[in-house]
Amino acid sequence: MNDGGARGDQYDDESEDYVAYWQGRDYEHAAEMAAVKRLIGDSHYGLACEVGGGFGRLSPVLKEYADRVMMFDPSAKHVAIAERLLADRPGISAHHMRPGHLPLDDGSADLVSMIRVMHHLPDPGPTLREIARVLKPGGRALIEVANSAHMLNKLRYAKRLRGIPRGPVDIRSAEKAAEGGIPFVNHHPDTVVRQFAEAGLRVEDKLSVSNMRSGRLKRSVGEDRLLAVEQRVQSPLAALNFGPSLFFLLRRSG
Repeated sequence: MNDGGARGDQYDDESEDYVAYWQGRDYEHAAEMAAVKRLIGDSHYGLACEVGGGFGRLSPVLKEYADRVMMFDPSAKHVAIAERLLADRPGISAHHMRPGHLPLDDGSADLVSMIRVMHHLPDPGPTLREIARVLKPGGRALIEVANSAHMLNKLRYAKRLRGIPRGPVDIRSAEKAAEGGIPFVNHHPDTVVRQFAEAGLRVEDKLSVSNMRSGRLKRSVGEDRLLAVEQRVQSPLAALNFGPSLFFLLRRSG
């Protein structure tokens, strides 16, 4: 199966520390938790799976809405960290996966989440099809997309009299891109919606997330106030694709 060019060893490098990355990002973490909870709503699931779950940051949130959570990540280092951090969390397990391949039977999962993974996938099609494969008919997926058409980007491109590219946009510096390593791309939401449909996933809802992500705002306004505003605007700003991150709730067709 084509994995879309994804790799599994990037975060095994000793220079990468994803746990440390989240230190000082309380606002972003809380904004994402709020989006997950809002999209899941009153639903409850049997088996929820987290694809590319890293060290299990969001697995405890998913467990609030599922009998069992299986967290998968292609980094052996991340899985080992998750096993340690989640050891006292009954009903949550961490598993190693090959990029683009979930070790699950067809139609075995009720909910699949994939958050902060699409920006590592220049070609997300194979992974989206794999998510659809393991979902039960009518099962749901919760997928976050790094948004190339966010409001600041729209202004930047308009100033240059250019349209926002419909394909993936590599946001690495030229030096980093030349070195290779972890891909970092933003996706156009219209293109992603088409890719969802091609994989058999239909959009049911969408939220704009991390809308107030700004170091200056964090310092001047405070994260608690920012988060209060964030929770109010996630839904209305979704129609504008306003924020740098879009969360989609999808249902598997059939």
